Amino acid sequence: MKLYYCLVTLLVLGTTAYCQRNADKKGWKTLFNGKDINDWVPKINHHEVGENYGNTFRVEDGIIKVRYDQYDVFNEQFGHLYYKQPFSYYHLVFEYRIEGEWRKDAPGYTIKNSGVMFHSQDPKSMPREQNWPISIEFQLLAGLGDGVARPTGNMCSPGTDVVFDGKIDSRHCISSSSKTYEGDQWVKGEIIVLGDSLITHIVNGDTVLQYSKPQIGGGVVANYDPAIKQDGKLLKEGFIALQSEGQPVDFRNIKILNLKPESKK
Repeated sequence: MKLYYCLVTLLVLGTTAYCQRNADKKGWKTLFNGKDINDWVPKINHHEVGENYGNTFRVEDGIIKVRYDQYDVFNEQFGHLYYKQPFSYYHLVFEYRIEGEWRKDAPGYTIKNSGVMFHSQDPKSMPREQNWPISIEFQLLAGLGDGVARPTGNMCSPGTDVVFDGKIDSRHCISSSSKTYEGDQWVKGEIIVLGDSLITHIVNGDTVLQYSKPQIGGGVVANYDPAIKQDGKLLKEGFIALQSEGQPVDFRNIKILNLKPESKK
């Protein structure tokens, strides 16, 4: 993994010194303290930024839990919990577990489905009725118990586009090469983001997807501020968010390493 990280950094940044300084990966920052979500901001569709409707995002037993037991109806109340500051060049690590009863009044595609959004717009820039943030998604899927392959760590693109295999890919989601993980087990996800350049998805230590040039574009997102959706604009940075869309999911051990190259003097 260290070798892979250095090779990627060399490819994009062209500096051996940068790899040598960061080979031991010191300087990790914990984003979730295991006690509360005071450093995080919820934004749920049909609600104002900062309103944690139905206690959707809660902390129990050192885990961020996404739950819907206080909802009367789901009503497309897709939600996201944003870390308080944006990032640009970084290595994000987290563990997730898809479990529990899916809400049957949520859209069918949300069963055993969640995500970690990144390069997201500021939640403060989202109108009350915007369904998803303009962002890139590290999609989290679990198997449906039917023996059909269902990889996790896929890329989905609400209001965005990426370059895959040398060209902008028009698909909303691009499947990874990961194996299928059934629910009720912890899975480790990692995202290496190099600004508006190369992005790498890793699942349980295996590189499962790479693409580049994240940019605003595409569809899916509704009721956004037109001034924000500037199609073709490269995304160099953005917010990280944990998703809620009808399936209970747990998150823990969320940490980040800043990879931003030091400016030359």
